Amino acid sequence: MSERTTEAADSATPTPPVVRRVDARHRYEILVDGEHAGLTAYRDRDDQRVFFHTEIDDAHAGQGLAAVLVEQALTDVRGAGLRIVPVCPYVAKFLTKHQEFADITDPVTPEVLTWLDARLKR
Repeated sequence: MSERTTEAADSATPTPPVVRRVDARHRYEILVDGEHAGLTAYRDRDDQRVFFHTEIDDAHAGQGLAAVLVEQALTDVRGAGLRIVPVCPYVAKFLTKHQEFADITDPVTPEVLTWLDARLKR
C-alpha cells in the first residue's frame, strides 16, 4: 500500500474528539487527534460547577466541537453529583436546547456573579 493510500484511509476514519477534565486548570479540554482544540472553564462553588467561558480554537471552528465538549462536561457534572450554573453564554444557550440537564441547572444570580468575579480577581 502506498503512503498516499494510507493517508486517504486514515482521513476516512477520523479519530473521535476526546474530552478530559483538567482539575488543576479548572476546565474541560477537547482534543482532536491529540491536539488541543478548545476548552470550557469553570469554578466550583459548594455543590455547583459554575461555567464561565467556552472557546474553540479557530483551526477547529465549525465542526460542532463546542457542543461535544459542553455535553460531555455537563454529563460529567451530573456524574459527580454537582449542579450547573451557566454564566457562559454558550453553555446557557446549549442548555435551552438540552432540557435533559434542566434538573441539575441553577440560575445565574447576582450573588454567583459577585462570587465568580472575586474568584477570578476581575
